[in-house]
Amino acid sequence: MSELFDKHGGFRRLHTFTLATIVQLETLQFCRRFLTFDHRETDTKFYDPKGRQYDQMTQAARSGRQNIIEGSERSSTSKDTEMKLTDVARASLSELRGDYEIFILDRGHHPWSMHSAEARSVNAISLDPAPFTADMVHQSARHALEQRKKYARWLDAKDPVVVANAMLIIIGRALNMLKSQIEAQGKAFEESGGFSERLTAKRLEAREGQKNIENSPACPQCQSPMRRRKSTKGDFWGCSAYPDCKSTRPL
Repeated sequence: MSELFDKHGGFRRLHTFTLATIVQLETLQFCRRFLTFDHRETDTKFYDPKGRQYDQMTQAARSGRQNIIEGSERSSTSKDTEMKLTDVARASLSELRGDYEIFILDRGHHPWSMHSAEARSVNAISLDPAPFTADMVHQSARHALEQRKKYARWLDAKDPVVVANAMLIIIGRALNMLKSQIEAQGKAFEESGGFSERLTAKRLEAREGQKNIENSPACPQCQSPMRRRKSTKGDFWGCSAYPDCKSTRPL
């Protein structure tokens, strides 16, 4: 019954997972660098690093990445759950994007225009494919860090507004990719159904087969139970041992 189960996992090869990994790592760094004290007033006024905004941002970043993982792992038995968890990942990253936007506005700036040179430069970055097939944990982590280097010019900036703007664009890109990912999951579900539908079909098939065996006559040649068959000339009994035994009899 292996055909009941879809392939699952494989999330480490997704660009959405790579971007979500970068987003979580950089959000942790951002909060440590810029939310532990108030840069607007004094470098000695420290806040609780586990304060509400710090906690909300790091949790939203974590939820984005973790729900991509969980959705991928659940895909073998529930396409519905896979889609829901992918959507939760998208919602979490949307929440995080809102926090970065407010951070920028609170400091008297506007988010970069999509037509600005900086925004176009960040958007122009393309991610490398992730072709690895073995040592997945090590290689996927290495891959994410290599892709992060492409954004280092902005993410390593001393100005928190520059970092926050870059994060807005990276998160926005991940959200667009997750939207396409959910649409692809929905199309796959529409075409092949999910685990529950296939399991129901298998149960009905097995019950029908058992019913046919219980009500069928014995083969006149080998005494095996006969099964109901269909042909262009009508239904008939055929030996269940076919092709070793080709005996038939009319219904």
